[in-house]
Amino acid sequence: MSSHMSDAELGVLGLASCGHNVLISRKASIYGAGRIHIGNNVRIDDFSILSAGDGGIHIGNYVHIASYASVVGREKIQMSDFSGISSRVCVYSSSDDYSGNALTNPTVPPDYTAVRHAPVLLGRHTIVGAGSVILPGVILHDGVAIGALALVTHDCAEFGVYAGVPARRISARSRHLLILESQMAAQGKV
Repeated sequence: MSSHMSDAELGVLGLASCGHNVLISRKASIYGAGRIHIGNNVRIDDFSILSAGDGGIHIGNYVHIASYASVVGREKIQMSDFSGISSRVCVYSSSDDYSGNALTNPTVPPDYTAVRHAPVLLGRHTIVGAGSVILPGVILHDGVAIGALALVTHDCAEFGVYAGVPARRISARSRHLLILESQMAAQGKV
């Protein structure tokens, strides 16, 4: 028996849409499946958590979500084509107020909390290193690479390499991967 869900099992999940060649581990947890859109050639590994709020989760083509990663929140989270998040990466479109001016956690009535909700975008060809955290409202523009254990609190400019807490640009990233994508397209693989 495969460790990934069969096409029949994927159908039972009730995803909003699901492309072909989608490999979702039977050990992944999916919440709000009716608000999750998945493209083609996607792999979601063991113990990953996808929890889609009203904005949904939109996963493009050729996307990888590694083991123990979390993609959660009320607002839209977009993972564009050729993006990937490594093990234990957390992508949040919702976050409690940590200032002490409000109560925290989802068991408290909303009148007493100050949760921040904002969409998150991972552009084409973005990669996020192990253990990193992406906070609500962040845009990773096309080609961004985030080093391991980074805390991303602000938008990242295209084709930059970012690392640290908070994440800061440390160098430019090669655009050679765009040539490789063109070669794949020329062979009919995109």
